[in-house]
Amino acid sequence: MPLMISLFRKGSVLAGDIKLAHSIFALPFALLAAFLAPGIGTAPAPGIAPGQLLLIVLCMFFARTYAMLTNRLLDRSFDAANPRTAGRALPAGRVKPRDVIFVILLCAIGLIACAAAFGPLYQNYYPLLASPLVLLWLGAYAVAKRFTPLAHFILGGALGLSPLAAGLAVQPASLASPPLWLLAGFVLLWVGGFDIIYALQDIEHDQREGLHSIPARLGRGKSLLTAKFVHLLALLLLVLVMRTSPALRTPHIPGTDMSWFSLGVVLVAALLLIEHRAAQRNRFTLAFFTLNGLIALLLAAAGVADVLLMM
Repeated sequence: MPLMISLFRKGSVLAGDIKLAHSIFALPFALLAAFLAPGIGTAPAPGIAPGQLLLIVLCMFFARTYAMLTNRLLDRSFDAANPRTAGRALPAGRVKPRDVIFVILLCAIGLIACAAAFGPLYQNYYPLLASPLVLLWLGAYAVAKRFTPLAHFILGGALGLSPLAAGLAVQPASLASPPLWLLAGFVLLWVGGFDIIYALQDIEHDQREGLHSIPARLGRGKSLLTAKFVHLLALLLLVLVMRTSPALRTPHIPGTDMSWFSLGVVLVAALLLIEHRAAQRNRFTLAFFTLNGLIALLLAAAGVADVLLMM
């Protein structure tokens, strides 16, 4: 019984530290891709099965937990030296490195097991083959920022894997066409842009510790301009997602010639504008969490609505 209580306490500490609620940044795009994928490719599938959705959600849970804990483990000495992050579980001593390593291994096994389940259940072994590569990429961010300021985009690429992985799991043929790749590119640039903004909080720490980030390299003003340019490119890719996907460009809003996804694109542009204005005022909590969470939810809900209305 004491062992179970200890495990529960440590699990609760880790769950709070990695903020599972922030899965909202990637999971909606995986679900959107899962609904889009059956209608893409040379041999469209009949639709998505509930079991496929469940496996995708489980894979996303294990993947994000693995990525966040790997980052926390490798960065524990840097976090201890940063006043903003010194209270995290590892640098504060509330959990030990061996506890984190144990959970990381469990998550890796969980991800591979869920990916493998697509084989016997849905005759699709591509997720199993791709799972080790996904784990490798997810662990790259914490290492990359020691060597290159492009680490923001490696993080973006890690989240950008979500629509590609979901498409591969539901309908591998969907990756032979542009929409899911364009959606992945949007996620990469969107996340890379807001990670540049978020890194503005740690300019002095990154410079002192020799960590690479665009704010540490360019300073505040140029970094904000860079983030704006990156988000403009992201919006362009989002428009291309709509243009290359019949389900997302077909008018569905009564009395207009707009799809729900096209309305979502307009709202995302407005939210990104608000985000950059918030960043100018150093309101990073609002800019990073609330607005970007809304962007992910709005786009996914709008896109899924369009797909369902096409059925």
